[in-house]
Amino acid sequence: MDRLIIQGGTTLRGELRASGAKNSALMMFPAALLADEPVTISNVPHLRDITTMIELLGSLGVEVVIDEKMNVEIHANTIKQFRAPYDLVKTMRASFNVLGPMLAHYGHAEVSLPGGCAIGPRPVDQHLRGLAALGAQIEMDDGYVKARVQGRLKGAHIFFDVSTVGGTEHIMMTATLAEGETVLENCAREPEIIDLADCLNAMGAQVSGAGTDTITIQGVESLHGASHRVIADRVEAGTYLIAAAATGGRIRMRDANPDHLEVLITKLREAGAEIETGENWIELDMHGERPKAVSLVTAPYPAFPTDLQAQIIALDCIAEGTGTIKETIFENRFMHVHEMNRMGARIRLEGNNTTAIVEGVRKLKGAPVMANDLRASVSLVIAGLIAEGTTVVDRIYHIDRGYEQVEEKLKNLGANIQRVAEP
Repeated sequence: MDRLIIQGGTTLRGELRASGAKNSALMMFPAALLADEPVTISNVPHLRDITTMIELLGSLGVEVVIDEKMNVEIHANTIKQFRAPYDLVKTMRASFNVLGPMLAHYGHAEVSLPGGCAIGPRPVDQHLRGLAALGAQIEMDDGYVKARVQGRLKGAHIFFDVSTVGGTEHIMMTATLAEGETVLENCAREPEIIDLADCLNAMGAQVSGAGTDTITIQGVESLHGASHRVIADRVEAGTYLIAAAATGGRIRMRDANPDHLEVLITKLREAGAEIETGENWIELDMHGERPKAVSLVTAPYPAFPTDLQAQIIALDCIAEGTGTIKETIFENRFMHVHEMNRMGARIRLEGNNTTAIVEGVRKLKGAPVMANDLRASVSLVIAGLIAEGTTVVDRIYHIDRGYEQVEEKLKNLGANIQRVAEP
């Protein structure tokens, strides 16, 4: 198992290209199961979660061809199995979303209940209610969801009880092959949902309203092949912007959409950053200054994303003043706090561990720390970058799920960081 060793105290400066959005690409792979012809997805990041999804499709007999530029061509018509096994689905929640496309295209599917990061309950009840509303017959058996339909699924009017990104994506793609019109209300509005809708429409679907709280799908009899380029990963871009700000540095993120990061840009300006933007780039400059503490509340898009909460806490640790960070999306998402306190941070949790009060200190001190989930992992890397001395981050397989070549990108910005295998 690998670990990262970081010598802190360097200022990040330079230019990076944002990778393709993991959360977009992961949904386009199941979407390709709806098509009768090959679907090609480009700008796919080289990540562990992507590899897991490709392995899952392979276990179903789906032919997947990958070139040296990570263009992924998916041939759904080679499918031989309709049971997604526990050993793959348990490692990544997104893999559950193969259920609806297989059901819509082939009339039946069996998928294990999902796994993923240990950040609190993330039930699939909204997914199952939506599939049932479309006419699926669903039963649970030995940890598997078994779904069937006689003939085609039927369009329906579905209201999500909560704003669910995965649920919105799952039912939206499944409904493309349903007979008639489907209207989804209280939908999540993330850019990745718009990206998926664009991909589906390129395949011949008729999806409108993605990016709003109401999405309408006019069902079609079949979908054809298409090519689609994945949007930039806003969370990855945001992470490097925060890291540069925390170190007092300067960074230019290429291939990053500033419209997807408006709320983060606002908070970084509050922290003292000078930020300029263009159509597909973001430039941040702290002019060597210590950041000012920021306060925020996480909430569904377009509010501040929960996936950048841990990184902002790392910045607040050494900021001037005190920041209050309230988490409203997931339980157990402050597991990084205890590790940061071991490095000399002053963070206390209040409100049944839903709010972190971060009192900025001038310096953190390097220490051995352990990652617990994807975003907590990278926040500990940021803490290591701003700490005095050596920080060792263990269990970095979490980072590899969502950040492409994280140590190489940070080295390009001047960080003293290396990956080593555990003895």
